[in-house]
Amino acid sequence: MDKLIITVAPTGNVPTRKTSPYLPVTPEEVADDLFRCYKAGASVAHIHARDEQGKPSADPDLFQAIRELTRDKCDIIIQFSTGARAGKSADERGACIALRPEMASLSTGSTNFARSVNYNPPELIKDLAGRMTKHGVKPEIEVFDLSALEYAIYLAGRGILEEPMHINLVLGVPGSLSGSPRNLFFLVESLPAGCTWSVTSIGRNHRQLSALALILGGHVRTGLEDVLELEAGEPASNLKLVERIVALARLFGREPATPAEARTILGLPALF
Repeated sequence: MDKLIITVAPTGNVPTRKTSPYLPVTPEEVADDLFRCYKAGASVAHIHARDEQGKPSADPDLFQAIRELTRDKCDIIIQFSTGARAGKSADERGACIALRPEMASLSTGSTNFARSVNYNPPELIKDLAGRMTKHGVKPEIEVFDLSALEYAIYLAGRGILEEPMHINLVLGVPGSLSGSPRNLFFLVESLPAGCTWSVTSIGRNHRQLSALALILGGHVRTGLEDVLELEAGEPASNLKLVERIVALARLFGREPATPAEARTILGLPALF
């Protein structure tokens, strides 16, 4: 099997210091946490930004600060989020793309979250995809249900998305597909030929679905955006979550990829 690409999502839009005492919020905290995770085996950083009040922000200056501080420390792959909680319009959500990160998230369908709508209409998807193409940014296709996967395949067939795609299967979000093995198998069987793919499992099934991804040849995302406890009542940290995936991967004979190896797997240009 390929070496394992471990993506760490250190902050997200939802967790707070009340829900996680280890949550990094400021650019300095995020960069320091990413460096620790990089040394433990993470090769991709999925980055959200927070403002001075700790609220989700689409401000490109904050994304730039996180990137610069992180890049001063290591060569982890930088992936910016274009998610809907930090901004609504394509201009807001796509502002960070002009900074030319190596990757950016692209949700290709609308779904429900527990208390809101994950709003991704077709024209917004196409707009964000066009910005990524213009600036040489590889999308990570965020799939919360089968329709999002099929729409990504539809867009690729019309040249709006470039193949081979990298697809992140997100399971366990309340209101979207639950985190069950059956749902994971169903999505994996529906993937287009030649793509690379990872699994993000939200909450309590994270360890089990991550193990299945390892066995099936996929990659794994972890981090406080997705998982707040290692075990019931035991708060997680980004470092501990990455270390757990590394230990699990080695049980199945998969070594963590370095950022340079991950770039080769994902078809990204070398950093240096």
